[in-house]
Order: sequence, then C-alpha cells, then structure tokens
Amino acid sequence: MAVRVLVADDSSTMRKIIIRNLQAVGIPSAVEAADGNEAIQVFVPGQFDLVLTDWNMPGKTGLEVIKEIRAKDPKVTIMMITTEAEKSRVIEAIQAGVSDYLVKPFTSETLREKLEKHLAAFV
Repeated sequence: MAVRVLVADDSSTMRKIIIRNLQAVGIPSAVEAADGNEAIQVFVPGQFDLVLTDWNMPGKTGLEVIKEIRAKDPKVTIMMITTEAEKSRVIEAIQAGVSDYLVKPFTSETLREKLEKHLAAFV
C-alpha cells in the first residue's frame, strides 16, 4: 500500500527537501501545500496517511493546521517539521494533537525511524 502524504511548508525549497527525503525512504510522491490555509483546503479525511507540517507559516500556523486536521481526522499521523525545538513548543504541539516532531535539519534516516514508529503500512 502506498503511503499518502501531505507536505505543508511555506518554503518551496523545504518542501522539495522533505519530498526528496520521503523518496529516499520509499515514498514516491506527496501533495504539497504552500501554507496553512492551503493545507486545510487540500486535506480530506481518509485520503492521507501522513501530514508533515511546518510550524511557522502564513495564513494558518502549523499549530492551527494540526488542530483543524485533528478535528476532521483523529487517526491520521501528523508530524511537525520545524526549527522550533524548545520544550514548551514541543509540549504545545503534543497538546494540539501532533503525533511526532522532527527538528530541522533532519536526515532521511531520522525520517524513516519516525515513519516506522507511526505508520504500520510503512514497516
């Protein structure tokens, strides 16, 4: 089964890096969203296995994206990919419903470990 992924980041360069890392671990493609508003518009419950979102984006922040997606789909795996690594921010994201946290910069190996932890289809 192919893993269906939504990547939300306002940096097109970062989206490319994330997608390259996904391809390196065996996920050939992803739907891209250029900001939080677009992520919410594109997200349909049951159509994605994984949402990767940045924290700092125009429109809606990653935290708002997590809360809105979590309200629509309590089961989807949501991973925050961000430079925001302070403990208070991590706790805030966990309380909002994030499944895991990936701090930039990250390696494809770190991404693979997180995916194996959360996605049964990936293992």
